[in-house]
Amino acid sequence: MQPERQGTILFTGATAALRGGANFAAFAIAKFGLRALSQSLAREVGPQGVHVAHVIVDGLIKGERSDAFGGDKGPDGRLEPDAIADAYWTLHRQHRSAWTQELDLRPWSERF
Repeated sequence: MQPERQGTILFTGATAALRGGANFAAFAIAKFGLRALSQSLAREVGPQGVHVAHVIVDGLIKGERSDAFGGDKGPDGRLEPDAIADAYWTLHRQHRSAWTQELDLRPWSERF
């Protein structure tokens, strides 16, 4: 990507990248580290034309597994996979004069 002076690296995080939670220390350490890596890489390779972004996905993603244990979240209470994909595609297609380094995705009903 650097020789071509273009490309996109997208990392997927979670709310644990922003704050730890009881009984989730190992997960928080991993997600904090991933967020730091994305920030460092953005500063390292961003000036060479490579877009690096960190996406926080906060909430249940709609699907068979979340249907089994998620309870009723109401309409639009879970993240739609296609909507997540659209957000990632938008990050990839951003003009470099206005790159996003971090994006939060969550359903409108999610408390944060």
